[in-house]
Amino acid sequence: MSKKVAVIHTSFVSVEALKDLCKEIMPQVQIVNIVDDSLLSEVMANGAITPGIVRRVCTYAIQAEALGADAILNQCSSVGEAVDVARNMINIPYIKVDEAMAVEAVQIGGKISVIATVASTMGPSVRLIERAAEKLNKQITIKRCLVDGALDVLIKENDKEKHNRLVLAEIEKVEAESDVIVLAQGSMIVLLPQLKHIQKPLLTSPKSGILRVKQILGI
Repeated sequence: MSKKVAVIHTSFVSVEALKDLCKEIMPQVQIVNIVDDSLLSEVMANGAITPGIVRRVCTYAIQAEALGADAILNQCSSVGEAVDVARNMINIPYIKVDEAMAVEAVQIGGKISVIATVASTMGPSVRLIERAAEKLNKQITIKRCLVDGALDVLIKENDKEKHNRLVLAEIEKVEAESDVIVLAQGSMIVLLPQLKHIQKPLLTSPKSGILRVKQILGI
C-alpha cells in the first residue's frame, strides 16, 4: 500500500512547487494538500501565532490523520510553533518544512544570515536555528534580514519578478559576511533559478523538508 502525506499550507503560492518536488523525490507517495490562507494573514496581522491559529493547525493535523495520512508536512515557517502543540494530539509524524534546513545551516558555519519576507516568520525561524545550535553545541551568530513587504508583492500583487528582485538584492548584500544564507520562506523556492551566481551555501526549506519526510517514512 502506498504512503500518504498531508501538506498543510498557509497560501496557494507553494502548492504546485511542493507538489512537483514531492513527485520528484518520492513519486510513490500520495500527496493531499490542506490550504488555509487565513492563517498567514492572521499571523502577519498579529506578529505571532494566536490561539485561533493554534486551534486550526491542530484541527488540520487531526483531520489529516483521520483521512489516513502517514505523515504531515507543515509548509509555513510562520505557524511552525503551532506544530509543537499539534504533535501532542496525533499519532503520526508532523514535520516542519524548515527543521532539517536549520540543522544543516548550523552544521555549515557560525555566521548565518536569515532572509525573510514577512516579520512573523523571522522569530520562529531564528529560534529554530538557535535550538539546533544548542543541540549541536555550536556557537553561532545570526543576522536577521527582513525584506519587508516582499511577500505581499508575491501574494497580493502576484508580481513574482518584483518579489525576486527585492529578495535577490538582500541576498547579494549579505553574501560576503555570511557562512551560509537561509531563505526562511518556502515561497522563496521560486528564486532558485536566479541564485546560481551566489557563491556561499544557500539553503531553502522545501527540498530538505521533503527529504526528511521521505527519511521518516523509510521509503
